[in-house]
Amino acid sequence: MPSNPSAAKYLDGQLQEHSLYRKKKRASDGVLKACIFVATGLTIAVLLGIILYILVRGIPHLSWSFIANPYSETNPDRKGILPMIINTLYIVGITLLISAPIGICSAIYLTQYAKQGRLVRAIRFTTEVLSGIPSILFGLFGYTVFCTLFRLQTSILAGCLTMTLCVLPTIIRTTEESLLSVPSSYKEGAMALGAGKFRVIMGIVLPCAMPGVLTAVILAMGRIVGESAALLFTSGVSYNMPSGPFSHIMESGRTLTLHLYQTAREASSEDAMNIAFATATVLLIVIFILNRLASLLSKVLKKG
Repeated sequence: MPSNPSAAKYLDGQLQEHSLYRKKKRASDGVLKACIFVATGLTIAVLLGIILYILVRGIPHLSWSFIANPYSETNPDRKGILPMIINTLYIVGITLLISAPIGICSAIYLTQYAKQGRLVRAIRFTTEVLSGIPSILFGLFGYTVFCTLFRLQTSILAGCLTMTLCVLPTIIRTTEESLLSVPSSYKEGAMALGAGKFRVIMGIVLPCAMPGVLTAVILAMGRIVGESAALLFTSGVSYNMPSGPFSHIMESGRTLTLHLYQTAREASSEDAMNIAFATATVLLIVIFILNRLASLLSKVLKKG
């Protein structure tokens, strides 16, 4: 190495000049960066615009009687949405109780137990295809199979079974990716210490992938709350109050999304549109609360 400081400085300059990692300012980089900022700004602006428009139109028409009272098409003083809130919670809860265990267990089997071959690739391709099928087709299938063939009629249970088919591909594929992202060294190290495969999966792999699993559940929850086409054929559009906590699942009932659709479609006055916007506001609040609860659960599981 040369002892002359000027020679060393010259060599450093030459190395920087010919370095492959030297930063070059190009016009295309600036254009791409500007496009990214513009696209991000437009996305945020559209989202905020939609939310603010709904809140501005809906909040003035919210009241305790609107939330806590039942609904009647003939009585103008009984336009509450309590039955729709209860139906929405029923469908979200029952669907997740059915779909989450099945989806998570299926993903564990496909990633940890099944031999990776044509069959597994076919199953993954099928789940990806199912996740892209329009929900109206699930609704027609659910009406034919659950409502007619199984004689469940238009009921909450038929809607829950139909929504289970809708969200299962999302839960399976998202959970699969989360499990595959866990470093294999974790599993290999635990098995080298003598732990069994089931214990390794349940004690190491699954807890490490839990944030992704909860993301799958949150995505499924959003799909359930916002669904209308599939439930229109299966759960029905009845707005009666539940007659009992368990017998209600065999009765017809509309969710908040269906109530919003029915009210806006049949709107013949300004009051009907006000009810629709107030229902949309409550729907946004319900989605926000459910997402926050899922996020809190995720934090609790991470600490545990």
